[in-house]
Amino acid sequence: MKNIVRILTAVVLGFAAIACSSPEKMAEMAENVIVTCEPAVLEVVGGEINATVTVTYPEDYFHPQAILEVTPVIVYEGGESKMEPYFFQGEKVQDNYQVVPSAGSTVSKKVNFAYVPGMEKCYLELRGVVKHKEKSVDLPSKKAADGANCTALLICKKGKVDLKADNYQEIIKETAEGQILYQINSSNVRNSELKSQSIKDFQAALEEIKANERKNIVSTDVVAYASPDGKEDKNEALSQNRSKTAEKAFNKVTKNNPVEGAVNVKSIGEDWEGFQELVSASDMEDKNLIIRVLSMYSDPAVREKEIRNMSAVYTSLAKDVLPELRRARFIANVEFTNYSNDELLQMIEENIDVLDETAILRAATLVKEDNKKVSLYKKAVEKFNSANGQYNLAVTYINMDKLADAKKALENCEKDADWNNAMGVIALRENDLEAAAKYFAASGNATSKENAAVIYVLNGEYEAAAQNLAGVKSANAALVQILLGNYAPAAELTCECPYAAYVRAIAAARQGNAEGVKKNLETVKKCEQLAARAEKDIEFVQYR
Repeated sequence: MKNIVRILTAVVLGFAAIACSSPEKMAEMAENVIVTCEPAVLEVVGGEINATVTVTYPEDYFHPQAILEVTPVIVYEGGESKMEPYFFQGEKVQDNYQVVPSAGSTVSKKVNFAYVPGMEKCYLELRGVVKHKEKSVDLPSKKAADGANCTALLICKKGKVDLKADNYQEIIKETAEGQILYQINSSNVRNSELKSQSIKDFQAALEEIKANERKNIVSTDVVAYASPDGKEDKNEALSQNRSKTAEKAFNKVTKNNPVEGAVNVKSIGEDWEGFQELVSASDMEDKNLIIRVLSMYSDPAVREKEIRNMSAVYTSLAKDVLPELRRARFIANVEFTNYSNDELLQMIEENIDVLDETAILRAATLVKEDNKKVSLYKKAVEKFNSANGQYNLAVTYINMDKLADAKKALENCEKDADWNNAMGVIALRENDLEAAAKYFAASGNATSKENAAVIYVLNGEYEAAAQNLAGVKSANAALVQILLGNYAPAAELTCECPYAAYVRAIAAARQGNAEGVKKNLETVKKCEQLAARAEKDIEFVQYR
């Protein structure tokens, strides 16, 4: 029995020794060659597929006088992509290729392919040709990996552009004002002051406010002053006395038309603020000198002394400025309720010419039709030469994907941070990543940082993208976190759009959540393009 075993062993070893004595035998024994790939599922990173293929040739497989040509090939729907082949040689070949000894060997090689649309569903295989003397034999293809995972390419590349503020005020704060003047060192209100043009205008304004249903007086200030000449303590007392008589005068002025809201009585003392305003508005030759004195000295006494030293100037001040500061002001604080959203929508159809710039800009944000937005922004530009309207026109064209029109509109805009961001978004949509990156860098605002994150993702720089999106809650930000192995942000997305649902579905798939995958892919079906992608996406291969 032992002799039989020895004989059989010798026969097996003999066959092994001659197993690959020809290219044909290498083809026949190819199934004994082990091929692995890292990663096992190919992935698109930065527009490329990179992997390491490892081939283990068993003992007595590689013919010592053979040359093996190995071509890595990605086969995908619609075509295939080949690399330049690698060459290996047996130990008795006189050439410069990598040697694979007949004793067996493990060889690792890098493979690299540029991504081509269609590679979402593909596989990597090795095609070998054995050459020996005049013979050439094709080896059976060896599958190395499936793929490719294109999740990074899901990043939304539309970019984000912000409208300029319309500056529309739902509540506009206004004031209506009248004043009475006092004689020097007096707190008595003269009857003539109660009949002055200033008081008449104030009373007329109160009548108009009461008649206007959009206006409402929320409070009124009665403010008394003293002119900044003489001793400060006496002026303080004078201002206090004037506040008392001014309150009585206000009650007389409004007796037939009482005001709503609280009446706040104040004593300011010396009116240095009013003094500076009047001097600045005057045509006095030395007014700049006076203003400089005010800025140099904060002590009222020193101020007055320095100004009195300018005798010629002081004479003019005493005649034209100081009398106007011996006063009490009646200030009605008014709130004007602006047009509501519904009223704006009605007025742009029926009476648009009564709307100001801010109202038209606000109305443009309320209408749903893009063409109507364009019309309103053009109206703001034509009627008011609106800079914000001009820029928002460009943004609307970008959102409509009318990039040529957007560029033309941006030609007439200030080249500020928003302009650079908008130009970057246009370049991004045109797939000019280099130009887009320059514009976003020049912009430097928060929105451009978000947009720059898209470029980082497309270049395979996921950490940099995450830094730009820190604190941002969006589908793009959640996708970047998925690429980094963090799935929590995707689960927190509340948007029910197909894109956000797709991101949630990927996170669910990677966590083995079949129900989550199913639920979110139902929403994805609302978008034909994303639904077609999902059918091929290797992320969901286990859930089909």
